[in-house]
Amino acid sequence: MAPALPWRSAACTDQGKVRERNEDAILDCPQQGLWAVADGMGGHRAGDIASQMIVTSLGELTQAQTFDQRLDAVRQCLHWLNRRMGQELTVSDQHADNLMGSTVVALLLEGQRGACVWAGDSRCYLWRGRQLYQLSRDHSLQQQLMDEHAMSSEQALAQPGARALTRAIGASEHLNLSVVELEVLPDDVFLLCSDGLYQNLSHSEMGNALSLISPQVALARLFDGVLRGDARDNISAVVIRQ
Repeated sequence: MAPALPWRSAACTDQGKVRERNEDAILDCPQQGLWAVADGMGGHRAGDIASQMIVTSLGELTQAQTFDQRLDAVRQCLHWLNRRMGQELTVSDQHADNLMGSTVVALLLEGQRGACVWAGDSRCYLWRGRQLYQLSRDHSLQQQLMDEHAMSSEQALAQPGARALTRAIGASEHLNLSVVELEVLPDDVFLLCSDGLYQNLSHSEMGNALSLISPQVALARLFDGVLRGDARDNISAVVIRQ
């Protein structure tokens, strides 16, 4: 079933200025009301293949009849990919760097219903009423330290291995996805992005970009802001609005 309201979106991914290859992948399917960003796990084997597998598989999902069925199909697809990536290699403690994995954040919209599904630290933001809200919550050691030890973001980031992921597709036998459902309001704007984008922009910079009327113009503003700096990581983003 096609979304009841027309969605406009723009998507882009960039290698950045330092990385030898782009391990990010993006899905931009406004006609299906489905978008995603996947960030292949840095330093691991075939991170670019893992992220591309995710967005390709999500893009090939057949349209179910109801929103709930579509949401279930997205979740089942990601669980299937987690099993498949786990079967690609036999990972031992001595060869842990052979892991094939990726973060994912996906957004499903239909009429006034929306759902964000994620694993890892790629994010989903909502720009509503001139306020920027982070809908997703990072699956990272940094976030875990903040939650469990009441550390500030800066204190947690200073800890060894703070950027390590606690969940990702392909990272463990059991995948625990997070899901947030919400009512979509007129003039809502959504941003999906990899950490290469949000780590290099302030909330005000992201909000200012998302306030622009066109997804294409907003996306250009976001990438311009990152690429003016060091851009040490791959950069990916999707901007969605009615």
